[in-house]
Amino acid sequence: MIKRYTRPAMGRIWTEENKYRCWLQVEAAASTVLAEFGVIPASAAEDIATRATVDTARVTEIEAEVKHDVIAFTTAVAESLQKKGLDSKSSRWLHYGLTSNDVVDTAQALQVKEASQLIQQGIGSLLAVLKHRAIEFKHTPTIGRTHGIHAEPTTFGLKLLNWYAEMQRNLARFDAAAEDMRVGKLSGAVGTFGHLKPEHEERICARLGLKPAPVATQVIQRDRHAAYIGTLAILGSTLDKIAVEIRHLQRTEVREAQEYFSEKQKGSSAMPHKKNPITSEQISGLARVLRSNSQAALEDIALWHERDISHSSVERVIFPDSTILADYLLFKTTDLIERLLVYPERMKKNLESTGGLIFSGQLLLDLAEAGMLREDAYRLVQGHAMRAWKDDLVFRDEVAKDAAITALLSQDQLARTFDYTRQLGNVDAIFKRVLGE
Repeated sequence: MIKRYTRPAMGRIWTEENKYRCWLQVEAAASTVLAEFGVIPASAAEDIATRATVDTARVTEIEAEVKHDVIAFTTAVAESLQKKGLDSKSSRWLHYGLTSNDVVDTAQALQVKEASQLIQQGIGSLLAVLKHRAIEFKHTPTIGRTHGIHAEPTTFGLKLLNWYAEMQRNLARFDAAAEDMRVGKLSGAVGTFGHLKPEHEERICARLGLKPAPVATQVIQRDRHAAYIGTLAILGSTLDKIAVEIRHLQRTEVREAQEYFSEKQKGSSAMPHKKNPITSEQISGLARVLRSNSQAALEDIALWHERDISHSSVERVIFPDSTILADYLLFKTTDLIERLLVYPERMKKNLESTGGLIFSGQLLLDLAEAGMLREDAYRLVQGHAMRAWKDDLVFRDEVAKDAAITALLSQDQLARTFDYTRQLGNVDAIFKRVLGE
């Protein structure tokens, strides 16, 4: 991922240096456990665990010749031991009984585990901000829109609460996907433990904070990886959903909420008046990358026989890029919501802009309750609504002049029909459902 969208802590996880550090961590854990089982000398395991090092530049240099990154890595690590005069004693026991993907897949799980912790923290931060602002605007009335058209009253707090609840589900999904990725495998070239034993694998994984894959080929099966990347895509789509709503609310004709705009910020090179929702648009755009990566992850599930290499090049791109983008988008969305400018008076103005049309459903129910057949009430209310819409009339006033309506509903009853607080009487109950408070 390009530097522009990479936050430092997440970026460090996916550096070549950290990748090789994780590979060496797996090698050291394997050597230590094999020594405990008496498979290799304890002195060799001690040297590998405490004295072996890896030079990224040297790995790259060797790989240019041998065209195999794991061989280049093991050669460079062996050289580091040889320089300490430990060749015959120790370096020959490095990578003992392992195949390349025993190291690569297990080490990748360590990187994903690190990355997942940062993403979980990011989700937690966004949840906290959404909850705070939902409570802040709990009873701030605004118009609810279906199909983009004014429907019935809601509150801005409920809009935020809905996002909060969805992010709770995203956290649960992500926790499960991250746990599914917390597996290693050290079962050999085709997964049969041809050189090590299952109990070796179990103890090595335990040392690394991982679980052993119950069954594997040369690789851990990629349904886990697809679920993880797919979960990040769903997470990104939720952030996209939030961003799209804010982009709508910031439109000139709506102006109910707006991204924070700093004093020295400029919105357009040509039009000095512009305040554009650039953060929301960036979130929407980068969420598309997360979704496209999920397709690539799905393609990685089907490999030839016990393994081919077609998934490897893909994962070198999609795992760093997807986790880096998820981390970045969570940060940007949290900041967006935290500093979002909200305009309750504009919300009220928009709520009342249709002259009471949004209460047509309530009027229909009140007339039916008062004794009018529902079909007749619908026809009567719709007629007034369509005329008010077409001729720019005040629906509330037109209804109040209709003898068929006033015969059933008094002026006090009509006032109650057009009182939006009546329809918002259950907001506290919804908040209690979600927050339990």
